[in-house]
Amino acid sequence: MGLLLAIMLDRRIRFESGFRTIYALPFALSFVVTATLWAWMYDPSSGVLNTIFGKLHLEFLKSRWITDPKIAMYCIIIALIWQFSGYTMIIYLAGIRSIPVDHYEAAVIDGASTWQLYRYVVIPQLVKPTLSAFVVLMVFSLKAFDFIWVLTRGGPGTSTFILAVQMYKETFAKTNFAYGAAIATILLLMALAIVLPYLYWSYRGEEE
Repeated sequence: MGLLLAIMLDRRIRFESGFRTIYALPFALSFVVTATLWAWMYDPSSGVLNTIFGKLHLEFLKSRWITDPKIAMYCIIIALIWQFSGYTMIIYLAGIRSIPVDHYEAAVIDGASTWQLYRYVVIPQLVKPTLSAFVVLMVFSLKAFDFIWVLTRGGPGTSTFILAVQMYKETFAKTNFAYGAAIATILLLMALAIVLPYLYWSYRGEEE
């Protein structure tokens, strides 16, 4: 999603700075604020989504959303995509704008279409922005406790449980401090497994 938004803005559309600000605004909000907003939208009885579907006579699209264990996690994923797509857009847009102009000119002279220009010239040179976005988003996903806790508290049932939620419940609800500390250690090791290879790759790249 972030890459698509970056490509759209790279076309030098009007009011680009305004769109860039609008797209990036969700990332500036805290998880608690975002989760509260989406909880209001997903509310089965008075939420925005079901209300809109009712007004449009599309009752078959109404759902229990985050109270339905079958789709609760998908609802969370959609909300998080909305929040982080602006961040990845900024990373990709910076990567696209850093590509030398002569690469574009050579492709145009060779008769490349707009699709071919992005497919064979732009996207292959976005390895570094992709890795940067991947590392940051993976680390955020590991610690998305506050978002899920405000939105679903890990429910319904255990349909939206992640390790961070499990750690909190074991430590503070069940007072299994050793078990909670073990989960926290696993989370730390998982984060290091994501970050350290990226740092090593970046260090090697700077040396070369």
